[in-house]
Amino acid sequence: MNQGHPPFTGPPGLFGLPFRRIGGLLLLWLVLAAGLVEQRPGCAQSRNADSLRHLLRTNRRLDTLRVQRLHELVMELAAVNAPQALQLSHQALRISRQLADTPSIGRSLLWISILQRRLPNYDSARHYTLLAQQLYARRRDRPREARACLELSLIDAQQTNLTAALTWGLRGLRLAEQTADLGVQTQLRAIIGDTYGKLGDYTSALPILDRALRDGHRLGDDQAVAAVLNSLGSVYQRLRNWPAALRYFRRAVAVCHRMGDMQNQLANEIGLAEVYIEQGQPVRALLHGRLARALVRSTQDDFNQPSVELLLARAFLLLHQPDSTLMLASHARELSRKTRSNGNLAAATELLAKAYAELNNYPAAYQQQRLFSAYQDTLAGEATQRKTSALRYGYELDQKETQIALLTQTRQLQAQRSARQRLQLYALLAGFVGLVLVVGLLGRNVHLKQRINRNLNAQNAQVARQRDDLTRALADLTQALDRLKSTQNQLIQREKMASLGELTAGIAHEIQNPLNFVNNFSEVSTELVEEFMDGPWQQLPEAEKAYATELLATLTDNLHKISQHGHRADSIVKGMLQHSQASAGVSEAVNLNTLVTDHLTMAYQLFRSKNPSFNATLVTDLSPQLPAVRLVPQDVGRVLLNLFANAFYALAQRRNHGLPDSPLKLEVHTSLLARQVQIRILDNGIGMSEETRQKALLPFFTTKPPGEGTGLGLSLSYDIIVQGHGGTLNISSQPSGGTEVTVRLPR
Repeated sequence: MNQGHPPFTGPPGLFGLPFRRIGGLLLLWLVLAAGLVEQRPGCAQSRNADSLRHLLRTNRRLDTLRVQRLHELVMELAAVNAPQALQLSHQALRISRQLADTPSIGRSLLWISILQRRLPNYDSARHYTLLAQQLYARRRDRPREARACLELSLIDAQQTNLTAALTWGLRGLRLAEQTADLGVQTQLRAIIGDTYGKLGDYTSALPILDRALRDGHRLGDDQAVAAVLNSLGSVYQRLRNWPAALRYFRRAVAVCHRMGDMQNQLANEIGLAEVYIEQGQPVRALLHGRLARALVRSTQDDFNQPSVELLLARAFLLLHQPDSTLMLASHARELSRKTRSNGNLAAATELLAKAYAELNNYPAAYQQQRLFSAYQDTLAGEATQRKTSALRYGYELDQKETQIALLTQTRQLQAQRSARQRLQLYALLAGFVGLVLVVGLLGRNVHLKQRINRNLNAQNAQVARQRDDLTRALADLTQALDRLKSTQNQLIQREKMASLGELTAGIAHEIQNPLNFVNNFSEVSTELVEEFMDGPWQQLPEAEKAYATELLATLTDNLHKISQHGHRADSIVKGMLQHSQASAGVSEAVNLNTLVTDHLTMAYQLFRSKNPSFNATLVTDLSPQLPAVRLVPQDVGRVLLNLFANAFYALAQRRNHGLPDSPLKLEVHTSLLARQVQIRILDNGIGMSEETRQKALLPFFTTKPPGEGTGLGLSLSYDIIVQGHGGTLNISSQPSGGTEVTVRLPR
């Protein structure tokens, strides 16, 4: 067995077959494990490992709650740290035995068995499962005893003990059929059908697999459905019914893809490739083989990589490309030596012999053929063991049929004896008519009591329904009250913002008038100085001209500074007016891709009109799946212009600061999320520090030189997106690493 294979993908294969033959059934480990943690009131089903560890550290009382938390932590760690999960399971078992909590003891035993089987330590796994099975049998707990039989069947199946696997599976199915646990019945039928297929009893395998498939669909259990579809594909492949095999493998691939289960999708892709190779269609086999190789790389599945490469090598050999076959088969053989997979080693050696022969390198082909013969001897011993197991299964089945016949005869004799006893009883009852009357009266009383009990139960049920209706009504009322409070808070916030906007607008208007006077008089004073320099200055004596020139130069410089800062203040006031202005736009359904494209083009042309030497690469990735979005197009357009203008400014600054010479690029992406649409704007400009990024959305904060920015563009954009449209605006950046702005709007 493979010791280094990742968790949840299983051993190399039941009964020495390729991984895909049992890929689906290995999912039963997860289904069984999920059933070990019962649903209890107040128990959170999605606690992560850290929170569970914290609860176990803070509360060290040895009670049933601690055992339950240990089981939940085991389930969290089983896939990533099996040894630690095993240690926690033993701890839960010790506490359960101290508390004499029989259900917890059984769950702990089954957890230990499952983890031991995954390591794999099959003897220990069988020991603990038998303890659990015997415990449940003594308590007559048929549902849990059926799960224990399922675990024993899996253990024997992984050790190629087909008879024992089938025996435990059938026993568990009989127990499960006495309960309403259809999930365990489906899992048991899946492994029983798969075992029949491995034994070559296809007549028995197909009906029970079809039943398991129907039940899996009925339960909505995609894992069980994928497992059974894989087993059906394998059975029809052995029957050389290629259309049916392909159909079931394709259905299994679709189910695995829907679940996001790439490892079991890999198993079914391998199955499809094998069928196409057996049909002599190497091109199609290559297609699925390459898909399987991509899945192997994405899941880092080192164990199944040799099988996939051998599939590709066989396809290339059919296409008469021996060089590719040599490369793939050699690499697969090296990997198979690490996993000690005799089947893969034999297949790789056979492919190397055929490839060398096709290249007319007969000495190398002969050497590989000798190695292949040695591997074949090893595999022949394994095949003999499987045949012996099948014969033993047939012999034991005949014995069981004989026992059933004897039991049937015994039951018939017992039925005849019971009939005679009933006749004797009727004869005695005939002499005691009075007793019959008394019994009738008693029966009438019992009937009346039962009717009264039924009425009481009906009334109790009605009261329970009314209570549930009242609980739901209270919950709805609570939700409505929460929504009302939220709406009230929004209205208060909007009134505050409106009042603040009016105050800001009033202040800006009051500042505008004196500011206009400052700007106008500075310009007039500059013109007067220029007129003086052109006229009266010429008439001054030479001794006074130097002093007058110095004074006039200083005065002119001061007037220029007054004018410059006056215009700066004027732009800030205009920005304040724009920031406080309430949007008068009307919300309408808009094609967001068109809005983004139009404003990107507009912003680029405006920036180039001011900076003719500026050039940048514009990359747009617009999702065609975006629906029409209700928004105010004028406001969102203003936001896009601000964001694009800032991005172009950052790109221009990158060139001006002499950073590494790389093409200036601006990327715009749109995408559809679950409840929002998203716009991402990325540039490779100068970027910003973390301190600057945190202040970027504050009003009047700007990193541009005086006269080039007011510090209100991003603040206004944030208010439009967040307060005006209920969206989000986020900025991420690094110095010299570019900037990314993400805007999300409700759908």
